[in-house]
Amino acid sequence: MSYQELLVREQTRRYFFANAGFSIGGLGLASLLSDGRLNLAQAADDPRATNPLAPRDGHFPARAKNVIYLFMAGGPSHLELYDDKPKLRELTGQVIPQSYIEGKRFAFIKKDAKLLGTKRKFVRYGESGMEMSEVLPHIGSIADDICLIRSMKTDVFNHGPAKLYMNTGFERFMGRPSMGAWTTYGIGSEADDLPGYVVMHSGPRGPRGGTPLWASGFLPTTYQGVPLLNGSDPILNLSSPPGFDRERQGDFIDTVTDLNRLRLEQMGDPEIETRIAAYEMAYRMQTSAPELMDLTSESKETLESYNIKNVAKSSYARNCLLARRLVERGCRFVQLYHTDWDHHGNPGTNLGQPLDDRCEEVDQSTAALVKDLKQRGLLEDTLIIWGGEFGRTPQGEPRDLIGRDHHIDGFSMWLAGGGVKGGQSIGSTDELGYNAVEDVVHVHDLQATALHLLGLDHLKLTYRFQGRDFRLTDIGGKVVEKVFS
Repeated sequence: MSYQELLVREQTRRYFFANAGFSIGGLGLASLLSDGRLNLAQAADDPRATNPLAPRDGHFPARAKNVIYLFMAGGPSHLELYDDKPKLRELTGQVIPQSYIEGKRFAFIKKDAKLLGTKRKFVRYGESGMEMSEVLPHIGSIADDICLIRSMKTDVFNHGPAKLYMNTGFERFMGRPSMGAWTTYGIGSEADDLPGYVVMHSGPRGPRGGTPLWASGFLPTTYQGVPLLNGSDPILNLSSPPGFDRERQGDFIDTVTDLNRLRLEQMGDPEIETRIAAYEMAYRMQTSAPELMDLTSESKETLESYNIKNVAKSSYARNCLLARRLVERGCRFVQLYHTDWDHHGNPGTNLGQPLDDRCEEVDQSTAALVKDLKQRGLLEDTLIIWGGEFGRTPQGEPRDLIGRDHHIDGFSMWLAGGGVKGGQSIGSTDELGYNAVEDVVHVHDLQATALHLLGLDHLKLTYRFQGRDFRLTDIGGKVVEKVFS
């Protein structure tokens, strides 16, 4: 039975006792109660009746318990990082054949844009001999732990909607739940004093698209992502006001909870349950969150392995270590956004030094995260996802410098841990890196596969809203069994 069904039952019961009386409608509802379709005893005994984030089983045994999603916001170039194309280098400077671009739309470039081969060298890493760029030597060192998908495909070519599509399965800003929200709705969280779904970001700004990328949409807001900030107050307004000690704060929380529960009994609104849970979680986090953010207990060797130079300064490296600490404490879904991967050819955003800078920022700490999880016995339970919202065109985009435009028809992402079969590459693009041509993996397929590894059937993880059963994968999606077989 779904949590949504339990909420509906509780809401129906409360409405009945408050308003039904002896009307014909009340007699009809009494009949439903008597034949078991509204099993109130089951609802009362379920831990979700008092804790919406209580951990629960999925549809089948899970291979992974947690997710760390490393989102490279802006669209990393697969052609510079993961997908070597000798033919593209050979044809550099020529106009792409018309057959490739017939009927295609681009964000900025014209159809006569010239092909651009990469100047980066590719190296074979690990026992698997997986090919990756020389600019990712540390990620190359974990090649035997990762499953590299070179045949990703999406439908949306502008940043905000494309990020939304990758996170929610839908490109419009209309309130769809994010993958993290669907996950905590489906299987709850094992963290008692931290949110089940946590979001962090690094770079000069947050990702385009903003809070809808980690929102709960039409699901109860209990399941939305909670952004963590840098510093002693990682969540705004978490600290007690001046003059309130912990005992006084606890008395205040107890009083507010009692009042909210009275209102919940009257209304049956799941958002009141969310409010209760939020107050109680915030109270517990006043101790747990500062402890989480304090990295002084980590060894010098650990900090150096992640390339953390200042434990008090926000960075992608620091966020990677915090991600490990979060899953250690039972957090179900952790998402790290790292921005500035949008390399068109504006000043400072070409495929030269700026791309190398982004790689340097994420390479060592990403590999350290995987190795650290593995060393601690956590990798087998933690699914790692690395990638952006789309790839980059094989054609160059001449502006002040040379870059690449947005590209949706073929790009690369990788997975590790959590039941994933490492040391393998899935799919391929054509000789120019334009179209995914073998074992094509659509965004909805990736989402279905991630849910499957968590023990969730993407076809059954649904929520009825406005008369329709919605799911993360919309009306598509298939599990990519090669990822774990």
